Amino acid sequence: MVTRRRVLGTGLAATGVGLTGGSLLPVLHAAAQPAERPAAGPAAAAVPRFATAMPRVPVLKPDSTMGGVDLYTVTMRTASKEILPGLRTELRTFNGQFPGPTIKARRGRPVVVRQINSLDVDTSVHLHGGELPPEYDGAPMDTLAPGGRRLCVYPNTQAHASLWYHDHAHHLESENVYRGLHGSYLLTDEAEEALPLPKGEYDVVIGIRDAHFDTGTGQLVYQMGDRARNTLLVNGAPYPYFQVAARSYRLRLANHSNMRFVELRLADDGDMVQIGSDGGLLERPHTTKSVHLSSGERVDVVIDFSRYPVGTQIVLKNTGYGPVEEIGEVLRFDVVRTASDASSVPSVLRTLPRLPAPTAERAIVLRMDEDGRPDPQGYMDEKVYDPGRVDARVRFGASEIWTVTNANKLVPHNFHMHLVQFRVLERNGAAPGPAEQGLKDTVVLMPGDTVRLQATFDRYQGEYVYHCHMLDHSAMGMMATMKIV
Repeated sequence: MVTRRRVLGTGLAATGVGLTGGSLLPVLHAAAQPAERPAAGPAAAAVPRFATAMPRVPVLKPDSTMGGVDLYTVTMRTASKEILPGLRTELRTFNGQFPGPTIKARRGRPVVVRQINSLDVDTSVHLHGGELPPEYDGAPMDTLAPGGRRLCVYPNTQAHASLWYHDHAHHLESENVYRGLHGSYLLTDEAEEALPLPKGEYDVVIGIRDAHFDTGTGQLVYQMGDRARNTLLVNGAPYPYFQVAARSYRLRLANHSNMRFVELRLADDGDMVQIGSDGGLLERPHTTKSVHLSSGERVDVVIDFSRYPVGTQIVLKNTGYGPVEEIGEVLRFDVVRTASDASSVPSVLRTLPRLPAPTAERAIVLRMDEDGRPDPQGYMDEKVYDPGRVDARVRFGASEIWTVTNANKLVPHNFHMHLVQFRVLERNGAAPGPAEQGLKDTVVLMPGDTVRLQATFDRYQGEYVYHCHMLDHSAMGMMATMKIV
């Protein structure tokens, strides 16, 4: 049974529900509340609902494909875009696009990205979920100064996955991502392509995030822990509609918000079939009424629109956090035509290798100040991030069990590891639900939660970070360094 509670503390706000039977139930936005809440922007309820078409994010074309390597140029620069009707918003973008262009890659075929920073702030581009050498990981202190250029190599040796890329420059990552520095990176392989899943125009990226716009000007308001980010954007557009055919679609749902958690379900409570999570396809699909995404998580679902007559309009709702009049709706699917459909969802999608015997165990504790102080800090094992300190030494080739605990009483967190995809073993002493039984790189922890996960460190040696992926929290210091030797 789902129980809801609302806690409004002095200087903090946290709202949440429990986890039952190891399965994720709705998890809600929580943040350190600044001493002065920013002036409210235009009410999200006043933004026209379903008045514009959902943008299909452009796929970036390579500059060159010579030698079996795809070369891209990505320039970080300011751009303005009409997001709210009649107003232009200044953004920090990749190639002037919001969100950034989608990069499509293939296992075994390297990608080289020529990065150019034409902004007036430092950047560091991280391929979230990617298995990369440390020099190309986009570490928090490995920044590219304004005017700088460099080449970044993505070997693409891992299996298929719906990844994403975003800024990671420490103390700037929260604002840089919020102002637009994020995009999708879709890695495929032969095993995925051989399945009869929806493909081509029926395989769609849906990136969801929130925003707070200034009254009258349309500019993004940024303040750490802002609870007024109550306009939802889908692929950069507020509350759009998406015209679909009466057939099955693969929807790659991604939460690109800094801190907001969402629970997504169809307004008629219709079925969705979850086929994937952060690290690619699940072993077996499972049918569900809703999916839950904390900041940075991705879920792939298949929805069969053939069950609706042409002319049907069905809303995708967010039932994980209020106020309902502002963010209770996400987008609307409009069934506008019939179409042939040879796709299907197999009963077995992939086989994951058996986990090796663990070679070590360690415990990690996440906590942040929740006593109302004006400048709260985040802690990993009671330490604020120090780029000069190594917090965990991991033997190369080791397979470790990490027991991660959220020590807060009010504030939820999530936990992201660079370099590795991991497997969730237990949630609060119980087996994980079907949504968490695939490969993951980000996992949610409600107040008091403990999650046990296992990761194998056999790809690269060097230093990588692990942190809360509620980016306002990591910018507050909730991050640490592991060194694989």
